[in-house]
Amino acid sequence: MSRRTGARRRLGSIRLSLVLLALVPGVTLAAMWGVTTIQMFSEGLRLRDQTDLSRSTGAMGTDATLALQRERSLSAAWLATPKGSRAALDTQRAETDKAVAKLVGQADAIEKAPSRVSDRLYSVLGSVGSLEYYRDQVDNPTDITPQQALDQYSSIIDDQIHAFQELSQVDDGDLTSQAGPLVGLEHAAELVSREDAQLTLAWPTGHLDDKTWTQFTELVNTRRWLVQDQVLPQLTGDAKAQTERILASREWQTLQSVEDQVLASRNASAAADRIALPDAQKRWSAAMDKLSDQYARLIERQTAGLLERSAENADALLLKAALLSTGGLLALLLCVGMSWRITRSLSRRLRGLRRAAVSLAQERLPDVVARLDRGETVDPESATPELDYGHDELGQVARAFNTAQRTAVHTAVELADTRRGFQKIILGIARQSQNLVNLQLSKLDTLEREHTDPDILKGLYELDSTASQLRRYEENLVIVSGERPGRSWTEPVALMDILRSAVGEVAEYQRVEVLTEEEVYVAPPAVADVIHLLAELIDNATAYSPAPGPVTVRAQMVAKGLAVEVEDRGLGMSEEDYASFNEQLAVPPQFDVVALADDLRLGMFVIGRLAHRHGITVTLRSSPYGGTTAIVLIPHEIVVRESGDGGAKDGDTPKDGLVAVDGRGARDAEPSGAPQRADTRGTTGGGTDGGTEGAAAARAAGSAGEPRPLVTARTASAAPSAPSAPSAPREVVPRRDGLAPLPRRVPQTSLVEELREESAPAEDDGSFDDFTAEAAASSLAGFQRGTLRARDDDAEPPHDEEVAAVPRQAAGPVPSTPPADR
Repeated sequence: MSRRTGARRRLGSIRLSLVLLALVPGVTLAAMWGVTTIQMFSEGLRLRDQTDLSRSTGAMGTDATLALQRERSLSAAWLATPKGSRAALDTQRAETDKAVAKLVGQADAIEKAPSRVSDRLYSVLGSVGSLEYYRDQVDNPTDITPQQALDQYSSIIDDQIHAFQELSQVDDGDLTSQAGPLVGLEHAAELVSREDAQLTLAWPTGHLDDKTWTQFTELVNTRRWLVQDQVLPQLTGDAKAQTERILASREWQTLQSVEDQVLASRNASAAADRIALPDAQKRWSAAMDKLSDQYARLIERQTAGLLERSAENADALLLKAALLSTGGLLALLLCVGMSWRITRSLSRRLRGLRRAAVSLAQERLPDVVARLDRGETVDPESATPELDYGHDELGQVARAFNTAQRTAVHTAVELADTRRGFQKIILGIARQSQNLVNLQLSKLDTLEREHTDPDILKGLYELDSTASQLRRYEENLVIVSGERPGRSWTEPVALMDILRSAVGEVAEYQRVEVLTEEEVYVAPPAVADVIHLLAELIDNATAYSPAPGPVTVRAQMVAKGLAVEVEDRGLGMSEEDYASFNEQLAVPPQFDVVALADDLRLGMFVIGRLAHRHGITVTLRSSPYGGTTAIVLIPHEIVVRESGDGGAKDGDTPKDGLVAVDGRGARDAEPSGAPQRADTRGTTGGGTDGGTEGAAAARAAGSAGEPRPLVTARTASAAPSAPSAPSAPREVVPRRDGLAPLPRRVPQTSLVEELREESAPAEDDGSFDDFTAEAAASSLAGFQRGTLRARDDDAEPPHDEEVAAVPRQAAGPVPSTPPADR
């Protein structure tokens, strides 16, 4: 399907489609009902108007026609015998004037009539207007002949008959067909009246000329054809019976007999211009008087009957239109109501199905997934209630949806079971690996204490550092599996020890500088996770910044808690990457974050898990140096201002000056007769912690030839100074807070004479350029021999100020596992 076709088929929503489905037939029916109602009412009203027009103009026109016909006959008689009486003619003229006046009074109705009717009626009114002139010519013929005067009467009557014919053409076919014979009767009566006028005008002379005879013959033949072939076949009912009685009457037979005699007189006449008329004037006149009255009564009665039937039909048509309109309106309302009800029902069912789908997608499935993430047992059947929408197509969709949601929940449960199983496998492997790594660290620690050979110690330190990093990676697997690392603490741990331990778990610990002036502690439940989180960020910083560029760790208290910043000087990332990582760190991470990533972001996954476990906020942003700054905000809830016993703990940093710190969080020397390490590892959950925190860093101080401490803790008042020797006696530095000061080292004061002589050049000029691994090994061997002798002889331990820390061979940067991800 093309895009255009798809767009053309879309209507926006199913509800809109249903509305249109109900609206289109409703509008169509309403339009049909409206058109039909208007048409029927229009026909009824138009028929009523036509009936009223026929009653007002047609009937009056018929009266005027009959009056003009009688006046024409009397005018012909006056023209034939001018010396006779004018009383009858004058009386008839008065009757004609009344009939014409009534017709002229309907000018407004004529104006509203259809053009085909009004044109004929206006022609009648115009002809009637000239009637006085022709009457004058009848009284005193001067301008026209008597026949021309009579022809003017015939012209007016013809116009009236044609107007009546137009009025009879109504919208009712039955009425129109009934009016046709009536018009034929009027025309036949007019033809007979013309015959009478011609014969009346010719009776005094006793003959007809050829032209007049021909006209008479045409009138007779036309009238006979009209009556026999047109009027009688179309007449029905009472009109036909009355017409047949007239045609069968003695007067009609007399009329036809005289007509036959006149028609036959031409053959008997010697001259064509003097056709003798039969001596039948009295019989003709007597028959015409009776027939004229019969004709007039028949036409008036049929015209009245026709108008009455037309009015009844108009009223019936209006009533029928009203009934049909009412019925159509009720049917329309019923159709619209049913359509709207069906549409609402379908729409309601569709909305219910939609709500069920949305509830599944936004509530039930997320709730099932959340419960599964919490480790709860979920019954797929109870979590997916059945949707019942009947047995129609919508019900089939609901059943298909039931199957889909059951499949989705089953799949979610199976995936959760698979993930839990996978996590258990990872956890089991990680726990076993942890035990092995702890055992390895324990054995390495034992070997480091037993051996004095520099080469062996160098290899052991490298293995120790690698094992410490491996332990952190194993803990990553434990964290990914949803469990906690095995290490735990029972007392708050100082911030400096936290930072030292985190640095000690990084391969390139030499590049890390720790700057802080805070003397706070971290609550025991969060110690291991905070150390691990900071170690991941520091390792990430060293992996993505070029050596030997420094990685700076700063810590200070802020309004919302303890802020630790880890800043490198690498290439950094784009703003989009920062936004993406911060968005991931802002929510509890899930496995889909790792699955959907282009590269494995295990470090970020672990950081996110640890941060959300304790309400810690981790934010990444660009550094002014071009690298990345990770800001770790530890909330007040897990920050302790003082240690559990109210005093400073071992490992506290002096407020002033510089203190040499090993890379794994232990000082280089302790006030004891044997080399010991400040252990911030805590207690493991599964046995003995078999290693040290960043052992390689602690053991590298004396053998790597570094002229300065690799990690320093600075206070606000400590100014940068020349680096100290990696191992020296401690001198007391006064503290501002009144607490007991910690000793500071003084180089060479605790060494035996042999060792002091070997390192004398360094003591003279402060340089460590000649300090080699062999010298460190020799020093360590001498120290251990002296310690063993002291223990064997039960000698008293030397004074604290004379105890020297034994430097160990620095292995240099130890190759680590693949760098942590950003």
